[in-house]
Amino acid sequence: MPASAILEQAAEFGLECRERAAEAEALRTMPSQLVDMAKAAGLFRMAMPAALGGLELDPVAILNVIEEVSCADGSAGWTVLIGNSTAFFAWLDHGVAAAMLGNTTDIVSTSMFAPLGRARIDGDHLVIDGRWPFNSGCMHADWFQAGVMLMDGDRPCLRPDGSADARFAFFERDRAEIIDTWRSTGLRGTGSHDLAVRALRIPVEHTAAPMLEPAVQTGPLWQFGFFPLLSVLMGGFPLGVARRALDEFARLAPNKRRGASATTVADDSHTQYEFGRVEAALQGARALLIDALGDAWITATAGSPLSTQQAARIGLASQHAMQAAVAAVDLAFTSAGAGAVYTGHPLERCFRDLHTANQHIAFSGEGFRGYARHRFGC
Repeated sequence: MPASAILEQAAEFGLECRERAAEAEALRTMPSQLVDMAKAAGLFRMAMPAALGGLELDPVAILNVIEEVSCADGSAGWTVLIGNSTAFFAWLDHGVAAAMLGNTTDIVSTSMFAPLGRARIDGDHLVIDGRWPFNSGCMHADWFQAGVMLMDGDRPCLRPDGSADARFAFFERDRAEIIDTWRSTGLRGTGSHDLAVRALRIPVEHTAAPMLEPAVQTGPLWQFGFFPLLSVLMGGFPLGVARRALDEFARLAPNKRRGASATTVADDSHTQYEFGRVEAALQGARALLIDALGDAWITATAGSPLSTQQAARIGLASQHAMQAAVAAVDLAFTSAGAGAVYTGHPLERCFRDLHTANQHIAFSGEGFRGYARHRFGC
């Protein structure tokens, strides 16, 4: 399916999500009809290997779709991007992954990669115990991916390079307990509940180490490696939420008066300056991210892995996108006046959703630090 067609369907899907945002927040997860609509549009398999039935779109196309949906509703955008954890099936042996999926290619998979679970080897299986928070979209997922540490008694097993043996464990939804915990400040419609398993047995080959190893699949998307691919999935979210906030504020400002004054917010020179400043920063951040992804895509389509410089620049651009988005949303929210504090106001939701997403480890500032280390030769 062409990327343009996916983007058109994402726009239609976004309109439905915008209309049903309050319903999603009340349910604390994406409504089932919207899940079906997203599946039919292929929105959960944009980054899934084509060899396994996915669309395997290029990075900028993926970013554009997630930006579009996130602009409509932050919770929907976050649910779609996390649901594209189907991408990480690319790190499994192809035959194993194909057997796991069977004839079903239209799947949703969550991922929570912090190695909070413990696993021990038992023959050709692992036995896993653990509990993981923040499993966005788990209520409608087909597969879960959860981080585990392979243990030798009370000590982590070590890989040949001396690092701890941390892995993703892949298991079906019905093999885990979903614990209702998601009562949050923002992203309320994402169903990001806890998962728990006890003495869960899975074949060793149902695990992978995307953070430490190259993908098994050989297409250009898999030349990106784990962390740049994570930026592909997550970079469109802050851009979309911030775009919605600035668009909402631009509609509000010409009719918003400051107290009893006849002057509107739109007439205020300071507001004009600040709006222009954050708009320029947001557009610049978007351009930087698209440029970084485009440069990396040229390398990847030539069959080569990304250089350290390219990977560091993608991390830098993704982090900058979030910072520019936070500045834009904060300005729109604070400049809109007291009316924006009411539950259900679009700016109130943008503010909550973006600041909640900014707590994710992907936006912890490592993109800035990693780029600096690269430039300093550390």
